[in-house]
Amino acid sequence: MNMLGKFKSIKTFVFDVDGVLTDSSLLILEDGQMARQMNIKDGYAIQLAIKKGYKVVIISGGTSNAVKERLARLGVTDCFVKIDDKKEKLVEYATNHKLVWDEILFMGDDIPDHGCMQLTGLSCCPADAATEIKQLSHYISPLTGGKGCARDVIEKVLKLNGHWPLDSGIAAK
Repeated sequence: MNMLGKFKSIKTFVFDVDGVLTDSSLLILEDGQMARQMNIKDGYAIQLAIKKGYKVVIISGGTSNAVKERLARLGVTDCFVKIDDKKEKLVEYATNHKLVWDEILFMGDDIPDHGCMQLTGLSCCPADAATEIKQLSHYISPLTGGKGCARDVIEKVLKLNGHWPLDSGIAAK
């Protein structure tokens, strides 16, 4: 199957948070709170994918309640945080929801994502991912973590399936 065929067959998006939905930066505040920054265009694409019937799943080693709340406002109901073994969680989720591996896109950026990327039909990463993750990826977004890489892959899938609003007729770039 060619690359566009892999994108077209996707029904489930699975994303890591730090380094994918955020730019990997942590702002440490005086009171010890840690703040992350997310991209609003990624958020638009995530909520649109959910409205169009795609599953969006988050599997993260992080523990931020603020991140969970942000994703919940976008419509993400399957948000797993503080996960030590992401591969085990993905296998459990896929089994419980009877998902087909070739219909799952996983986007990760660092070593803890390695196992998940070996399982899914389409493994993707941001431009600034770790070298080992880039070597394993079917697709490397030209965009970096927290700067629109999630929208990049969601937009491709939705356009190829006729689910992107105001589509100019250009399938995925």
